[in-house]
Amino acid sequence: MAAVLIAVGGSGSSGPRALTADEVNRLAITRFRNYQARGRTVTITVPGTAGGLTVTGAVDYRGKVGYGVVHGTGRGTSSDGLIQWTAGSVFVHPMAHAPDRAPASPPRSGWYGRRLQSAGSALDSALAIALGLGLDRPDNAQLLAQNGASWWGREEIDGHRVDVMTGPSVPGRSGTAGTVRYWVGPDGTMYRVRVSVGSEPQPVVIGFDARAYVPIVPVPGVTPAR
Repeated sequence: MAAVLIAVGGSGSSGPRALTADEVNRLAITRFRNYQARGRTVTITVPGTAGGLTVTGAVDYRGKVGYGVVHGTGRGTSSDGLIQWTAGSVFVHPMAHAPDRAPASPPRSGWYGRRLQSAGSALDSALAIALGLGLDRPDNAQLLAQNGASWWGREEIDGHRVDVMTGPSVPGRSGTAGTVRYWVGPDGTMYRVRVSVGSEPQPVVIGFDARAYVPIVPVPGVTPAR
């Protein structure tokens, strides 16, 4: 059974309410802006009953490949190391003393590959969600307005004023329209996404930051989409 995504948490707002025309247009382009940028640097926080995981890295939204370093939180270092993933595969490079940031040129050996799991893994669900946050065309604004997209409030992230909205479904995951929460800037820039994996009590949080995006170098066996 595939992971179920549900909206979680509040935003300190007076919402929800229907989106204005400006808000729905900004929500419609937020994934397209990630694609236009080619790639974004991300921090993915993954919950877990035995301790969480944090992936610090980047996603290439044109090549549909992510790369970063994994650190366990509240657990041992057995899950630590480098990671690179596509829509169908995950490659890991275990490291007992993983660096804070993944090297721009990944090691050419020591990688172990497996299929990305469509169910049963909070990490894999988070990786798939992160890849789906870029799109080569804007979402249909009219459909967003019709599918229950809502405004939940305003917040500030790293000095940026953002609107908190719910809107389009996660690509490839039916029934999630209106259940994923987005933090969107005045120009449509995506600053944060928060969803909940049904098997975990805490949400997955994907944050975008100001670190410069460095093009991802594929590791052996990884074939980015072009």
